[in-house]
Amino acid sequence: MPKNNDIKKVLVIGSGPIVIGQAAEFDYAGTQACRSLKEEGIEVVLVNSNPATIMTDKDIADEVYIEPLTVKSLEKIILKEKPDSILPTLGGQAGLNLAMEIAETSFLEEHNVKLIGTTAQTIKKAEDRLEFKTTMEKIGEPCAPSLVVENVEDGIAFTNTIGYPVVLRPAYTLGGSGGGIAHNEEELVDILSNGLRLSRVGQVLVERCIAGWKEIEYEVMRDANGTCITVCNMENIDPVGVHTGDSIVVAPSQTLSDKEYQMLRSSALNIIDELKITGGCNVQFALHPTSFEYCVIEVNPRVSRSSALASKATGYPIAKVAAKIALGYNLDEIPNAITHKTFASFEPALDYCVVKIPRLPFDKFITASRKLTTQMKATGEVMSICTNFEGALMKAIRSLEQHVDSLINDDYSSCSDDDILELLKNVDDKRMYVIAEALRRGINYDTIHSITMIDEWFIDKFNNIVKMEKRLATEPLTKELLLEAKRIEFPDVVIGRLAGKKEREIKELRDEYNIHAAFKMVDTCAAEFEASTPYYYSCYKSENEVIETRPEKKVLVLGSGPIRIGQGIEFDYCSVHSTWAFKAEGYETIIINNNPETVSTDFDIADKLYFEPLTTEDVMGIIKTENPFGVVVAFGGQTAIKLTKFLSDNGVNILGTSYDAIDMAEDRERFDELLEKYHIKRPRGVTVMTTDEALDVADKIGYPVLLRPSYVLGGQNMIIAFNEDDVKEYMAIILAQNIENPILIDKYLQGTELEVDAICDGEDILIPGIMEHIERAGVHSGDSIAVYPAWNLSDRMTQIIIESSKNLAIELRTKGLVNIQYLIYKDELYVIEVNPRSSRTIPYISKVTGVPMVDLATRAMLGEKLKDMGYGTGLYRKSPYIAVKVPVFSFEKLINVDNHLGPEMKSTGEVLGVAGTLEEALYKGLIGAGYKMKKKGGVFITVRNSDKAEIGEIAKKYYDLGFRIYATEGTADVLKKYGIDAVSVKKIHESKTNNTLTLIESGKIQYVISTSAKGRIPSRDSVKIRRKTVERNIPCLTSLDTANALADCLKSHYSQHSTELIDINHMREEKLMLKFTKMQGIGNDYIYCSTFDQEISNPEALAVRLSDRHFGIGGDGIILVCPSKVADAKMKMYNLDGSEGKMCGNGIRCVGKFLYDHGMVDINEKDEITIETLSGIKKLKAYTSGGKVNRLRVDMGKAILEPKEIPVVLDGDKVVDRPVEIAGKNYNITCVSMGNPHCVVFMDDIDNLDIETVGPEFENDKLFPERVNTEFVTVLDDHTIKMRVWERGSGETWACGTGACAVAVAACENGFCKKGEDIKIKLKGGDLIINYTDETVYMTGNAEKVFEGEVEV
Repeated sequence: MPKNNDIKKVLVIGSGPIVIGQAAEFDYAGTQACRSLKEEGIEVVLVNSNPATIMTDKDIADEVYIEPLTVKSLEKIILKEKPDSILPTLGGQAGLNLAMEIAETSFLEEHNVKLIGTTAQTIKKAEDRLEFKTTMEKIGEPCAPSLVVENVEDGIAFTNTIGYPVVLRPAYTLGGSGGGIAHNEEELVDILSNGLRLSRVGQVLVERCIAGWKEIEYEVMRDANGTCITVCNMENIDPVGVHTGDSIVVAPSQTLSDKEYQMLRSSALNIIDELKITGGCNVQFALHPTSFEYCVIEVNPRVSRSSALASKATGYPIAKVAAKIALGYNLDEIPNAITHKTFASFEPALDYCVVKIPRLPFDKFITASRKLTTQMKATGEVMSICTNFEGALMKAIRSLEQHVDSLINDDYSSCSDDDILELLKNVDDKRMYVIAEALRRGINYDTIHSITMIDEWFIDKFNNIVKMEKRLATEPLTKELLLEAKRIEFPDVVIGRLAGKKEREIKELRDEYNIHAAFKMVDTCAAEFEASTPYYYSCYKSENEVIETRPEKKVLVLGSGPIRIGQGIEFDYCSVHSTWAFKAEGYETIIINNNPETVSTDFDIADKLYFEPLTTEDVMGIIKTENPFGVVVAFGGQTAIKLTKFLSDNGVNILGTSYDAIDMAEDRERFDELLEKYHIKRPRGVTVMTTDEALDVADKIGYPVLLRPSYVLGGQNMIIAFNEDDVKEYMAIILAQNIENPILIDKYLQGTELEVDAICDGEDILIPGIMEHIERAGVHSGDSIAVYPAWNLSDRMTQIIIESSKNLAIELRTKGLVNIQYLIYKDELYVIEVNPRSSRTIPYISKVTGVPMVDLATRAMLGEKLKDMGYGTGLYRKSPYIAVKVPVFSFEKLINVDNHLGPEMKSTGEVLGVAGTLEEALYKGLIGAGYKMKKKGGVFITVRNSDKAEIGEIAKKYYDLGFRIYATEGTADVLKKYGIDAVSVKKIHESKTNNTLTLIESGKIQYVISTSAKGRIPSRDSVKIRRKTVERNIPCLTSLDTANALADCLKSHYSQHSTELIDINHMREEKLMLKFTKMQGIGNDYIYCSTFDQEISNPEALAVRLSDRHFGIGGDGIILVCPSKVADAKMKMYNLDGSEGKMCGNGIRCVGKFLYDHGMVDINEKDEITIETLSGIKKLKAYTSGGKVNRLRVDMGKAILEPKEIPVVLDGDKVVDRPVEIAGKNYNITCVSMGNPHCVVFMDDIDNLDIETVGPEFENDKLFPERVNTEFVTVLDDHTIKMRVWERGSGETWACGTGACAVAVAACENGFCKKGEDIKIKLKGGDLIINYTDETVYMTGNAEKVFEGEVEV
């Protein structure tokens, strides 16, 4: 079937921030799919909250919204952009869940938007645990005995029938979140209650545990025609029980018989056909190791982590093909982008072996539990390709960058054989190395297999590597032995270590024997057809297939390796942009990388791609083969930077900043000389190598001090030490890791942290923007909330920063990017560090300033001058927007990790909030990061002594917002001084039944503020409290600055419907001057703006911002006076909270006066006009005094009394004097609609009414589905009524025209007044005359201009 021509505009949902379980694979898939859609002429609208990705680049989609991934955001984008389709299968679980949430409402049908790529029914069948089980049973596909439960009791009862252990799998979660294996009832209750909480639909599948079976995956494709193919099958080396994301995976499967392979293939195709999936799909199986019994574990009806691996392993572009299928194409109509001869219906065939190893974060979190289960813990992964399994495994191990280059890891010399057998039982990241040790000791395959359930084929392959270790250590290094060692990818450094030689000697020996790596091409079809895309891997004993190219200009870009905490997707963004920039300058481009999740390893980014480890030997082999003009290290993070010295020493031309400059920035003595030259301060510090030196220096400098190793990224192994014990604990951990470089000790200064990313051409610099962190120095920049542009900088300090940055960059001979972190302490500028390379803030600053930083840096590397690039020099003009980067963490996946923030980075990803003000941008950022922004409940506070001086004012903000404050005893005593009656809570050791932990478990707490001087160790009280917040999904604020910012954000009136939608492809370049008129009708004051002569795109956000009576113009909201096709004008009104109102009686009179005052209507020609509102067209009659309109009568239309039209959820023809209960109190109410809903309550004393409490209770009661305006009324006589009003979205106002009309109607309906007679309604702001007849309601009142002016927005 050819393309569906009804599809013209597609909304693509991205996957949001990088978290454990959802990494860069969706950036790669989403980018590839968006490009695939655009080449078909489709207009692409993208929503994704992640600023660090290529996917949210301007060129990838036509409209790019870096907005929170919520239903509200999606609805607003659909209303604005009007797409005809949504593609939800490229945003991982986040995108799929969001699509399901919106599909379950009627919103998509109402706006004629359909899901493409897959249907809601298909998603439900695959993701809903009960539907999935039913579907599998229907088609005869076996599942493990299981039950879907929605409460803990049912889970216990079912488990008692099938026996322990059981696997728990929550529905609609990511990376096995909330899942696990329970071996007893205690574990079952713990895991199940957490899983039920995390599941979007409150469902968990309790399943018989089949741990120990083989885990096999099939990546399959299907089109609407029913054509199905297998792209790739993969086998997990770890048996069932370890999440596939944490397992070592090999493709194609190695241990399946042909019968098993075909049986599972047929099953996968059967399943995808039944589910009617169109596009890519991943099916996971458990296969019994000795029989043909199998079970279907789960199906992912979307592009997944495994899809990225399968794509890179085969060269088959799954996301690109899935996007084409979503448009209606069939597989046999889509050309294979690699061969250009076959079609997408041609199944890939592999004549090589691929191994994926997860990158686990245990080097970062030394207290974390290393145990691997069904809940994923890896932050990223590496992939390697070789002609044999051993070689692929060895390459993958050294790609991990974890100081391991073979199966020799950890010292087991003190372990007995029995100890090794015990260690084999540990299912963790070290098991592969323990197996190797067991093999070295002669422990037989059967024993190892019976403990680990790893197939003996793999154990045999591990043994081949172990046998080679022994041969290298004991035999002469002959040509044959060296060649065999290289065939299974032993690096020279390991061969040298085992053979007692230097790495250089091994290299010389290889040169003598002519043993060099050959490079083979990945071609998707086992060489049956010629591939046209140069995509290579290295091997030995093979022909070289590299297409030799000798262009005048050739450049090699080093990638950034696996994603890990501290080095994320931002560096891949930089590598790709640099590659594109070199291409634009006419260079042939080559990329080396080993991360299958990224855009950089897509087949069509560079002219040539080498899927290889980023080590000195592997990189030099490629350089020798390709002879590039230069190598780029600046964009690959620490991975590439670490290679700079070696490459430089070997005569390789480093493009951009030299190794010497990088060393100058890292070498403390050289850097100090540079700072002295320009009189730039830095915190006092010294380098040390031993614990005694460290204690001595810390004592001299004075505590607190900052300790860190040199040459690190992501603040790895960095702490703030408050005393001697901290220093001793830290040094013991560091020295155990055999770190060769010295430890740096600095005086810790708690000031404002700033960050500058700049481009330098050797003579001048361009600073696109200066960022300021909300948290003071001491929280790692990657974990801080960062704001662009800096909002607290004086002009003097800005100038000092520009000068200092220029001096530092030029003195370091920077050509390209430089990142500088500054600290302002007591109004003095200090340098924290300078990194002459790309940083993690480059993508975000590039997007919000519009300066293509990597492109300009690349051109600077090639010698072009900044002044000729069109962006100027010095500090670039400020954006009219504020952009706030908010970090995102994955603590729920990491057991025993303290979530207290400090100088060591812990976040896995980030989101961005972009808006016109700091409060609004921060609100969007926090929503995007997953904060629910709850405005009532409890706040629990426990802070260290050094924070007690500041906590009072912050706590008072929460208290004033209406939160109940709970605190530990010491903190509670401090809070009493601020007038806060905090509930005192016992510490964990003080009470077993009523303590801090039981409080957090009680459900009363919405936020926890916890700071402590000591952290890390899981047994400490403070760490237990913080871990409990992770389990309960309660925001835990470990910096007072974050807590303060959140309180200010909650205090603002912003909500998801009132924030501005910003398309980064169409951002304005400067702030606008908005003309307005402030007007009032009996004290009901609004800000009036005409759209006849000016464009207003964000009235909701403007209403919140401008209506503020302290920080804005002040008013009850804003009213837009707009052109109308059916009346003299159209009125659009927005309340204080940004919500849109249907009608305002006082407002409409002012709109009439506005039209007359501004000459849009001439009073001498026309004293009656019409205004279009959301409640219909209203007629107005104008009255003048002194030639000016000062009073108007409005025909408000017929009063509506039918309950469902109002709406109010009560029966009967009308609601008059009806007794009801609101918030536990009894009232008699009368309900009326005057185009908006009103509830009138007659009472004797309205002056002493606590309207601030009672008003919101009425507004938000479930009786009123659209919320309600409530009038509290006293009848003075049959022509005079006094009222107070609580308006929905605005609170108490001085007057409400429609409310006055509703009161008059209610008074007549209750027999207090008569129809057809004028009734005077007395409001706080003045009087209105209302006349209620059977046909209509007339309202007469004044309209006055207060002032007019212009405001910058």
